[in-house]
Amino acid sequence: MCGIVAGVAQRPVWPILVEGLRRLEYRGYDSAGLAVLSPDTRITTARAVGKVAALSEQIGAHGLPGTVGIAHTRWATHGVPAERNAHPHTADERVAVVHNGIIENHAVLRARLQASGRVFTSDTDTEVVAHLLAEALAAGQTPQAAFFAVLDQLEGAFALAVLLRDTPDQLFVARRGSPLVIGVGLGEHFAASDALALLPVTQQFIYLAEGDRGVLTQARVALFDANGQSVERPVVASAQRADSADRGGYKHFMLKEIFEQPVAIADTLEGRVAAGRVLPQSFGVGAEAVFAAVQRVQIVACGTSYHAGMVARYWFEDILGVPTAVEVSSEFHYRNPVLEAGTLLVMLSQSGETADTLAALRMVRRRAPKIPVLAICNAPESSLVRESDLVLMTHAGPEISVASTKAFSTQLVSLALLLLSIGRVRGLLAEADEQRIVAGLEKIPQLAQQALTHDRAIIALAEQLVDKHHALFLGRGVMYPIALEGALKLKEISYIHAEAYPAGELKHGPLALIDDTMPVVAIAPQNDLLDKLKSNLAEVAARGAELFVFADERAGLQDEARLRVLPVTSHVGRISAPIIFNIPLQLLAYHVAVLKGTDVDQPRNLAKSVTVE
Repeated sequence: MCGIVAGVAQRPVWPILVEGLRRLEYRGYDSAGLAVLSPDTRITTARAVGKVAALSEQIGAHGLPGTVGIAHTRWATHGVPAERNAHPHTADERVAVVHNGIIENHAVLRARLQASGRVFTSDTDTEVVAHLLAEALAAGQTPQAAFFAVLDQLEGAFALAVLLRDTPDQLFVARRGSPLVIGVGLGEHFAASDALALLPVTQQFIYLAEGDRGVLTQARVALFDANGQSVERPVVASAQRADSADRGGYKHFMLKEIFEQPVAIADTLEGRVAAGRVLPQSFGVGAEAVFAAVQRVQIVACGTSYHAGMVARYWFEDILGVPTAVEVSSEFHYRNPVLEAGTLLVMLSQSGETADTLAALRMVRRRAPKIPVLAICNAPESSLVRESDLVLMTHAGPEISVASTKAFSTQLVSLALLLLSIGRVRGLLAEADEQRIVAGLEKIPQLAQQALTHDRAIIALAEQLVDKHHALFLGRGVMYPIALEGALKLKEISYIHAEAYPAGELKHGPLALIDDTMPVVAIAPQNDLLDKLKSNLAEVAARGAELFVFADERAGLQDEARLRVLPVTSHVGRISAPIIFNIPLQLLAYHVAVLKGTDVDQPRNLAKSVTVE
């Protein structure tokens, strides 16, 4: 969601801040700003609505002098997108604050501050932090004591970076519920909401624990826990590269990431299968003991990750006979779920910082601390990874586009590895069946590469969808979640209203929507539900809809009037079919969005990492 970059350096800091913001653009935002302590200890700020490029133009080529600064990209939660609501927020010309998250008690704090005569210039919850700090400093508290006292007054989730005119060589930071990482440089230190922002200046990072606060200078990092006690946190070398945020010749990050899927899938499999067998130890120390006790699986996730969990439910129950439930994190967190012994809780997240998923995990920790938690995640240093018992990294690499593509594919591969591991440890899967599934998994990178060869044909389909206002996606069985994912991709980047249904539900309501203005996208693998799907498609065609069918080459479907069939793969099984059929749906959404001229990588109102509820 929002992005923070901050630094206390030996050189002008503003270019580092602006480049860091540029690298965080994928998170989604509506405004940007920065504040720098000038050599004469004045706080100078620049803020702009729109892209980081607009902020850069406002700053100008000469920049803002100073070696200590904070910067921010904002995604509106309190107050409309406007320059007055953009961060940083200041008070008394001695405090500047940037903030991710939500201060839940901001209204009470604002009322008290206004009653004491303080004047607010924004509609944000963040500005209360600036005024609280200014008030504490005016009362004579030392800067560090003032900062800690203010943190103790705040309720909600936040990551903060603060400049104080009183201490021009220091930067104050804190996190509670929102991610923040410290970058360790040579005689300088930085902070950011994502390590990716700091890769041009360092690959050495300190990941703050929940509740940590700290003081950064050029020479050192002083960290304290939620109780104000001094603590040490390890310095970790990041495996990410500074060029991870480059498009690499592709027009958009989304297209690049779609085409990276064969390699990402291969990387996810590497080292986790050998001689036709899966290695349960890939999930961590003690994984085999945990899997031996699994009686049921509870998957918790949001958005695209939730659709991956839905696919896995079909696999786990169909192949292993293990009862499996899938739930949206925000619903699971608040509905008082029954957590039985023998349950494995599987948390899916691309970023590992999704607020609802982390809240669900922490709720389980409080209520059922003996329930083992497995994180399937793409961010090795994330909160979700650090707080889980077992972990499987998806190895998708950085995913910059807001619309998730390769993270979804690698999550599905990871869930298939989990299925094999539980099946093997519990004796639910014959050795021959395990070897057959592993052999199928090893073919997926090549199948994915072949699916990408249909790109030009999919552009032709996109041209027929670009002027539509609605679309219906249909799938049966394990393809229903893929239909949901296809509809989600189309709506989030092209802004075409799209819904997905199990094809068997047509007569229970959706058929009323069908006419010659409603295109229908269907997924037709070669499986035991194909004949039923063909019957559903006939019902749709009889009502004048234009049909676009992504089919198995053996499905026996051919082009007809108002029916376009695109054979995209062949000889895929229950595990590989959802992964492969999803790729052309990603390409369809991408090309429709390009033809419509939308902001493909940063669609309106959306953010890559949803770090607040």
